[in-house]
Amino acid sequence: MDLRVVEVNNKIKVIGLFLLLVVATFSAGAQETLATDTVFENHLPQDTAEIAALVSADSAVINEVTMDLKPFSPSSSKAVMYSAIFPGLGQIYNRKYWKLPLVYGAFMGCAYAITWNSKNLEDYSTAYSDIKSDDPKTNNSWEDFIPANANPEDYIKDQSFQDQLKRNKDYFRRNRDLSIIITVGVYLLCMVDAYVDAELFDFDISPDLSMRVAPSVTEPTNHSSRTYGLNCSFKF
Repeated sequence: MDLRVVEVNNKIKVIGLFLLLVVATFSAGAQETLATDTVFENHLPQDTAEIAALVSADSAVINEVTMDLKPFSPSSSKAVMYSAIFPGLGQIYNRKYWKLPLVYGAFMGCAYAITWNSKNLEDYSTAYSDIKSDDPKTNNSWEDFIPANANPEDYIKDQSFQDQLKRNKDYFRRNRDLSIIITVGVYLLCMVDAYVDAELFDFDISPDLSMRVAPSVTEPTNHSSRTYGLNCSFKF
């Protein structure tokens, strides 16, 4: 009887140990699963933030590319400002490169006219001043304007020769001043051209010109009878 009791107690102990092992194993597995879930949850916001940052960066790149693909539309104020800073910059800004030879050709012509007239004005002014001086024989720059092999003595007191020098001096002074005015006009014209080009850059100049012809009837009045005709309308 005592042996059976001891055997039963031993079996109960073995069963109890087995149950303890099972419970311990289940608890360890649950704790590991909980730790894994916790780690995943801790990393999830970080991964989401990284994904959001990547999506935002991609959106920024897409927006930048989209902005670069927008059609060019110049600003009239910028075109005028660039043209005022230096002639031709407004045309470059408006992408009217074919106008640059015209702009710089006009300025080169004006610069040549100013230089040439200024040089002749200086020569005739010096000659006229020398021949009207107290010692025209020493101050003899006016001799460059007399005919070859002529006697300078014959021209010192020649009033018509002096008047000719004065007329030429006034002529080249007038032409020099006119050249300066034309240069200023070309400068302002470049600014106006840049402004107009910028304003009309998007203007539709398609050659869609059509004509519509339709019959027309005018109702009779007290002073006229009914008339028939054609009504022409143009679309442009």
